[in-house]
Amino acid sequence: MDDQPSSRSVAVRSGPVQTIGLQVNGEQHDIECDPRTTLLDALRDHIGLTGSKKGCDRGQCGACTVLVDDRRVVSCLMLAVSAQNHRITTIEGIDQVPTGATLQQAFIEHDGFQCGFCTPGQICSAVGMLDEAKHGWPSAATEDVVDPHDIVLDDDEIRERLSGNICRCGAYVNILAAVRSAADETAADGESS
Repeated sequence: MDDQPSSRSVAVRSGPVQTIGLQVNGEQHDIECDPRTTLLDALRDHIGLTGSKKGCDRGQCGACTVLVDDRRVVSCLMLAVSAQNHRITTIEGIDQVPTGATLQQAFIEHDGFQCGFCTPGQICSAVGMLDEAKHGWPSAATEDVVDPHDIVLDDDEIRERLSGNICRCGAYVNILAAVRSAADETAADGESS
């Protein structure tokens, strides 16, 4: 195990240190870190929020997905200093977002996880995806990208929108069912209000 790189190895590099302020899950955190520290390492190593996972450290797996001002971000590619003055939501605070608790419950009900490593990133990404669709942001699977209002979150649309999140266990069928269920529930709640 000693020959494996850890997120701590980046955080303890000698170099300039500065104090930055991060608003995470509604709380202000002032941390001292190297300005090259990624948001993922700041969350995990400096704030102690370990729900976001370091999978690939290259932005390819989605395990580190968090929301920054309600938009999906792979936190291993974003510097912590650039997240200052922005609202950061991690899996630990996702229930504060309107669709967060709904998605968490749907993942439980549909067994949308196996080992659980990718689950925080999958849920954060799904929360961001539902918001994007609600605001009419098209994806590569959206039929009408010129006028993408009333996007239907069918299986193809959901798969495309979550394609940046990898599940090495292959729980995609259940993840899809969970997200579809939450999307349907969210749409029904929107129609009834």
